[in-house]
Amino acid sequence: MCGRYAASRRPEDLAGIFEIEKWDVEETLAPDYNVAPTKEVYAVLDRPVKDADSPRPVRQLRKLKWGLVPSWAKTPEGGARMINARAETVHEKPSYRRAFTSRRCIIPADGYYEWVTGTAERDLEVEGKKKRPRKQPYFVTPADGSVFAMAGLYEFWRDRTLPDEHPLAWWVTCSVITTEAETTPLAVAPYEGPRALADIHPRMPLMLTPDRWDSWLDPAGTNPDALRDLLAPPPTGLMRAFPVSTAVSNVRNNGPELLKELEGPEEGTLF
Repeated sequence: MCGRYAASRRPEDLAGIFEIEKWDVEETLAPDYNVAPTKEVYAVLDRPVKDADSPRPVRQLRKLKWGLVPSWAKTPEGGARMINARAETVHEKPSYRRAFTSRRCIIPADGYYEWVTGTAERDLEVEGKKKRPRKQPYFVTPADGSVFAMAGLYEFWRDRTLPDEHPLAWWVTCSVITTEAETTPLAVAPYEGPRALADIHPRMPLMLTPDRWDSWLDPAGTNPDALRDLLAPPPTGLMRAFPVSTAVSNVRNNGPELLKELEGPEEGTLF
């Protein structure tokens, strides 16, 4: 699962990392250390530019709303519940399958937050049932400090209650693809606590390594089987995880202090 993440990189930095050709300075977002569903986020995508002389896809950094609204939805109210798409079923779910074959993106992050749950809670999560309140938060990030490139999908939704010229007539929304969490040892593990990502939560965002970026973003790639090959988990041993303050559990808290590594779990929390 991915329910919160941090994204502090500036657009000019992302432009260099992802070889962005176009981004609008008027769409610049402030660093966000507690990105939550329904917020506006950066996404990297390849798409022709409207009214351009050439129809070729252009790599763009776009501002999207996190929480996918299918094009056929009557209202956008379900978007907050569609922040994640499972890699195992994304090709067949009605809400995601069209975007999977034609509207894929990368959602750049510093890393993501996840809250440790006990064994019973994890079993309920795997079964898709409600679980008890979350406990100690951990921040999961690439051990080498590189960008966490989350595989994503995006979709367009037309608000038919507004005229064509209204700036909010079109919504562009996105979802993060998740996969099973790694069971192998972390590259850097906390002094005490979980030794693998699966010890924290059974799911994790699917991180795309740089060798897959171009193929994932290419709108000409429409074969579901070939695309599903790109959803294979990345090599193991790339991640580190460390406990952070429970202040991140409140979405109103936001700042670099949320990423401060604690010496150990806060008192009263699991692990």
